[in-house]
Amino acid sequence: MDMSKKQEYEFKKALEKISELKGRGTELISLYIPPDKQISDVAAYLREEMSESSNIKSKNTRKHVQSALKSILSKLKYFKEPPENGLVFFVGHVSASGDQTEMVSESIEPPKPVETFLYRCDSEFHIEPLKGMIGEREKYGLIVVDRSEATIGLLNGNRVEPLTNIQSLIPSKHSKGGQSAQRFERLIEDAAHQYFKKVGDKANRLLLDEDIEGLLVGGPGATKDGFVDGSYLHHELQKKVLDTFNTGYTDEYGLRELVQMAEETLSDLEVMKEKKLINQLLEEIKKPRGGLATYGEEHVRHALMIGAVDTLLVSDGLNKVVIKAECESCGHESEFTKNTDFSELTCPECGELMTIIEKEDIMERLHEEAKNVGSSVELISDESEEGELFLKAFGGIGALLRFRINEETI
Repeated sequence: MDMSKKQEYEFKKALEKISELKGRGTELISLYIPPDKQISDVAAYLREEMSESSNIKSKNTRKHVQSALKSILSKLKYFKEPPENGLVFFVGHVSASGDQTEMVSESIEPPKPVETFLYRCDSEFHIEPLKGMIGEREKYGLIVVDRSEATIGLLNGNRVEPLTNIQSLIPSKHSKGGQSAQRFERLIEDAAHQYFKKVGDKANRLLLDEDIEGLLVGGPGATKDGFVDGSYLHHELQKKVLDTFNTGYTDEYGLRELVQMAEETLSDLEVMKEKKLINQLLEEIKKPRGGLATYGEEHVRHALMIGAVDTLLVSDGLNKVVIKAECESCGHESEFTKNTDFSELTCPECGELMTIIEKEDIMERLHEEAKNVGSSVELISDESEEGELFLKAFGGIGALLRFRINEETI
């Protein structure tokens, strides 16, 4: 996996905050720098944009764009080359209270490589390329094959990585030199068998050690099915074949075509995984006297504290923070869990306003508590039917347990 559950959650929340920022004009700069891009070339490009910005008619917009460009140029001085996965900047003046604006400057080292250089100046930040890096954690094997060539690759997150291309030596079906049609047909099929065996052997060497979640196979007509059914793949890979698809190409483009055609299959796999977890939670909760599950912040944190949680389930739509606060009047300290848009806190003892001492995203807290007792963590999307039910009916926090607990004592 490219990202841990915690990193994925933090990354998603950071993008959500950036997506909410709006400018008063086309003055918010989004800059994507691929890992192979020269920093000097990026700086030269930005200086050219600085020169072009002098033509902007609005004085405020011109001023804001130029200050954003200067900010990025000053930050680039600290880089001799881009980080391993590239670099992304979000810089500009965003709307604040009243008629005011405030400067924001965010730089992100993405969890996966930036594929293309992009500069955009708009009224909002352009986060679509980064959003595509979320939720695509698993690795899948790809094979496209026909009787003339085969290409083997990986779907790593949302990136297609070609690994090798194999050319066939199967002769054409035109008989030569007086050979009987039957004998020539046998030669062709022997050559095809050797070719498919070579493709299978190569796939076994390249994919068996990659810890892939599944294998997708594409190609024209019945060729791909004959390859899959012909025992050319190692039995461990054979078990991981998810589906076959009719593709028109068997080169690198064929790998991309295969991924496009398999989008629904891959999406269904992620949905089914979440569905299975939520259904397991529901089945356990419905059992007489309670089964191996619990839900709600208080019960789940108690289960974590005593080491009873096997798998912690947290909705990625959860938008809460854990706050430690102290009363300004009586000195009483309390801990609260609130939505992130809370306004103020009042003391449960005397009713006066309280001062915030610490504030932590609830996912941070739960993840740390789960880590301490060796519990696994699963993020549940709030976009599926099951995920929406989990968030609305169960508060977006649940757990599958190692052993039953007595919740009446909590």
